[in-house]
Amino acid sequence: MKIRPYARSDAKVLTSLIRALARYEKLKPPDAAASRRLIADIGRRIRVFMAEIDGVCVGYAIYLFTYSSFLARPTLYLEDVFVLPEHRRGGIGGKFFEALLREGRREKCGRMEWVVLDWNTPAHRFYRKLGAKLLDDWNTYRLIF
Repeated sequence: MKIRPYARSDAKVLTSLIRALARYEKLKPPDAAASRRLIADIGRRIRVFMAEIDGVCVGYAIYLFTYSSFLARPTLYLEDVFVLPEHRRGGIGGKFFEALLREGRREKCGRMEWVVLDWNTPAHRFYRKLGAKLLDDWNTYRLIF
């Protein structure tokens, strides 16, 4: 098992994994146009790690950088982290976070942040086990353009 940067040849499997995440989260998956935009944004606006077992991609993590005015440092923002259900509990999630933390340190980030659906108790347990803190006093708001 290894975590590696996205390669152009991963486009089809990445979009398949994103559709699998949408099914898991009971959300509408990206349409073809959105999938094309996402692939075009890799390396420009977003970065991607892929999890591979015996040459087969079984998970991905999409991240980008925002900025903390109070720390005066970038923040590594984790947009998605997903591992196919049949490959969970094998250490892939931990390896993703190790790679993300290395990337954040390399970029001199002051912190790493992400959001989690409230019903996803396995994810909450996993993040607490990593030492992550749930920010009770912050709420996420969204405006759709």
